[in-house]
This record gives sequence, structure tokens and C-alpha cells, in this order.
Amino acid sequence: MSDRKLQIIPLGGLGDFGMNSMAVRYGDDIIVIDAGMMFPETELLGVDIVTPDFTYLEQNADKVRGLLLTHGHEDHIGGIPFLLSVLNLPIYGTEFTLALVERRLDEHDLLDNAKLNPIKAGDRIKLGPFEIEFIRVTHSIVSAVAVAITTPLGVIIHTGDFKVDPTPTDNELFDLHTFAEYGKRGVLLLMSDSTNVDRPGFTESERAVRPRLQELFSQAQRRLVISCFSSSVHRLQTILDLASEHGRKVAFLGRSMLSVTEIAHSLGLLSIPDSILIRPQDIMSMPPDKVAVVVSGTQGEPMSAMSRVAVDSHRHLHLQKGDTAAFSARIIPGNEKGIYRMMNHIARRGAELVYGTMKPPIHVSGHASEEELRLILNLVKPRYFVPIHGEYRQLSRHAALAQHLKFAGLKESFVMETGDTLVIDEAGARRGEKVTVGRICIDSGSLDDVVEDVIIRDRRHLSEDGFVLPIIAINKLTGKTEGLPEIISRGFVTGDGTALLQEARTVVSRTLETSSAEERGDVGVMQEKIRADLKRHLNKQTQRRPLIIPVIFEV
Repeated sequence: MSDRKLQIIPLGGLGDFGMNSMAVRYGDDIIVIDAGMMFPETELLGVDIVTPDFTYLEQNADKVRGLLLTHGHEDHIGGIPFLLSVLNLPIYGTEFTLALVERRLDEHDLLDNAKLNPIKAGDRIKLGPFEIEFIRVTHSIVSAVAVAITTPLGVIIHTGDFKVDPTPTDNELFDLHTFAEYGKRGVLLLMSDSTNVDRPGFTESERAVRPRLQELFSQAQRRLVISCFSSSVHRLQTILDLASEHGRKVAFLGRSMLSVTEIAHSLGLLSIPDSILIRPQDIMSMPPDKVAVVVSGTQGEPMSAMSRVAVDSHRHLHLQKGDTAAFSARIIPGNEKGIYRMMNHIARRGAELVYGTMKPPIHVSGHASEEELRLILNLVKPRYFVPIHGEYRQLSRHAALAQHLKFAGLKESFVMETGDTLVIDEAGARRGEKVTVGRICIDSGSLDDVVEDVIIRDRRHLSEDGFVLPIIAINKLTGKTEGLPEIISRGFVTGDGTALLQEARTVVSRTLETSSAEERGDVGVMQEKIRADLKRHLNKQTQRRPLIIPVIFEV
């Protein structure tokens, strides 16, 4: 390819939510912005996470100069272990973002060889022909940055995820000045977050949540349970401050919640008042009006801390009549059924539920709404524009939003999807040839359990290990099982398989017996528990891993 040609190559995150990853190539040099993941749709049976297909980077390994991280959300860093397993490249990110990356790499035994380079907003680095400046932006997670990349053909700005918060709780302001300065000097290409393009006006400041939380602390007569994203350090700080003001002790529940709060506190990003924290095992021994519990699992994930609290199976917290349970997080599209099922269980406990849209709000978004997106477009005044992060309808709407800049130097907007490429040279910008992209399905969260296509994975399971269907009938009203579980198997057992299936039946029965009535009334929770217990047992007995699909009938 010509040395005077710039390529923009989205490897993920355009056309759907999650798996955000963008490659920028000039000549024989490539840099990558973010390497995210997403959680699978329900039809991807047995798949735990989904990452971009990094084949393009693997094929051009000698040309990749580094990975730039905009912030620490999983949809931007969750694919890093899987990228590093095929390509050990230097990684640049803020201290907090890299601390979250370290946690993931440590889980996969990749930390020792990782090349992690901490940066701060305002820092500049040089990678090959690229000069990169990191620009402070505000988002729902701390230490988020945009990147301005100066190339031989001009400046590219990638906003990452952002909103323009005029009053951030940590007083670290969005750096509008630097965006404007680049706009004055001239920007070749802007790539901007499209998540909230269909929301009019401005996204509310993080400080807008405080009055509602203040109300909760003032009015809650008993135990106060708040579920929020563990990465929302600003929100956690507000909760800690209000708990201190109202004389309540605080306990954190959930693995991610404990891990992130520890990291944020160690880096000075989370201030914890003296003597305010209590151990999870002390929650129930505290006077109910003197404790607040912060729990992860806002999206109704079957085995998350909040889901277990909802069905009264958490060992440290048991909701009681008169407690208050607040959901300080948005409902991610597609998760509605699981979340509302979890809320129904909480309501059955007699707890008061606080969630949804209200004034003042219990949650505000971390993404820019229409007017903020327009503001960035007006400040940067790019020659070319590519909307990023969102489904096609949102990318298209964002491109339409930029049309007024036709009179201010905008030559063209390109609505691209993952695998498309944009080529820019001295003749202008145009669509290039597609590159190999796709989704890599990961089973059990292991680097060794990569499945390039879920159909191939299912065929492999069926041809090598067969499948096992535990069939259970549960009375919807009583939560009791109707008769003994049935086990159907194809392509799995041989010889004395009858005895093995009888043992499997016993395992399923034990799982059902040791589950509470409410757990048995929650299909999602029971399917996950049965699948996990049976998978463990069958693998121990046979060293094989059949495809296990629990079927639960509510009668």
C-alpha cells in the first residue's frame, strides 16, 4: 500500500453495542484503540463472553505499534487477554484503567509479560508515525480519555465514550479547550460516540443523582440496599459520603464491587471515611437503620450478588419487610426480563423498590445526548466524520446530526460497520476493501475455550461429547418439583451409561433440594445452577464436556 494512505479499520463496536476496537493504519504502522468484549445473546448457549476477531492484527503483527485505551469499561478492555494471547503489544492507558486491565490479565496468567504503560490526560506519546495526545473527558467511569492522533495526513480524534459533564463530582472537567484548539488547527477525521444520539438535550451531570440518594438516606427506616455498576466510582463516593452524614455503616457485596473499590481507593480515586466499612458477614447483626449495602449485579445476571440477594440465597444479606432496595443503574436493552424478574423477587421480600426514571433521578447516563454531540462536532469541525459505538440506526442518526457542518468544512460522513474500512489519502476519503472480522465466542472464560462460531462449537460438542438434557417440572405457585428429574442423553454415555445418568439425576435432584423455593421459581437461576453442578460432576466422572441444556417447565 502507498506510504501516503491512511486506513480506518473498525474491528468491533460499529453496528452493535460492545466489543469496541478500532485500528488505524498508515503505511506499515498500525495502532489500535480499545479491545473490548460483550456478553452473549441468549441463543449463544454455553458461551460466556464474545470478543472481536483479531485476525487482522495477528496477520499484521509486525506492524502493530501499540494499544491505546480510552477507559476501563469491559466493552473497551474485556478483550485484551484474548488479544494478548496472540499478540503481545504495548498498552497505554490511565493508571485506573490499567489497574482494571491488570486484574483481567492476572486471571489469565498474562500479567508477567504484559507491557503496561501508564499515561495521564495531557500526556503525549509517539508510536511510529503517530503522535498521540490523551484528552480528559467525563464519563460514568473515572479516568476516561479521548485520543488525538496526529498523522502525516492530518489529525484524527477518537472521543471514546463520553458526556460533557459541567459539574463532575471529582471536579476533573471535560477538556473542551483542547478539542477547540484542534478544531482551530484543523481536524482530518472525527470518530465520536453515538450511544445516546437519540436522546434530545444534554445528559444530566453525575451530581444530579445526589438529591435522590440523599432522599433515600433520609427516608429509609430500615436497611438500605443500593445496586449500581461497580465501575461507577463517582456514584460510590456519593453513597459513602451520604452514609457518613447519616450515621450508616457501609458494606460492599459482589466480587467486582470489592475489587474495583479496592483499586480505586488504593489509587486515591475513592475516599473512604474512617471506620465506615463493615464486613459482609456483619450486615445482619447491625441495627437495620444503621447500615447501607452496595451490591453489584444490576442487570439480573443469574449468579450475581444482587440476584442471589433477590431470591434470599446470599449468605450475608437477607432482605426483610421494610428494607429499601434501589437500582442506581440503567436497564441495558435485552436485559429487561431478567431485571424485572429479580425485582419481583425483591418485592416478594416486602422491600420497597426504587428504580426507573424519576425526578430527581436515581441514575444518569455516562453518554452524551444530542446537544453534547452537536457541541463536539461544532468545536472540532472535522473534514470527515465517522460515528462510532452504537447500532446502525444510531450511527446513521449521528451522521445526519453532522450535516449542518457541510457549510463549515465537512466534506462527508461515513456510516460504517465492523469490517468496513475507510481509506484517506491526498485525493480524499472513500470506502476501502473489507477486512476479516467477526466474533470469537469464549466458553468458561478461558483462552483455551475459544469458539469461532457457535454452530461449530455445538457441532463439536455433539460429535465429540454429545449432549445431556435435564428435564425438570416445577410448580410455578409452590416452587416444588413435580416428580423426579428426567435425564435425556444423546452421543454421550456408553456401556454402563445408565448408572452414570442415574447419578446425574441425583445431582440435579440435590441441586433442586438445596435451592430455595424462590430460586426454584426463577428459571434463569435454576438453569445456571443445574448446568454448573452437572457440568462439574460429569467432567469429574468422565473427563468429557457434553453440551448441557437444562429444560425447566413451569406448571
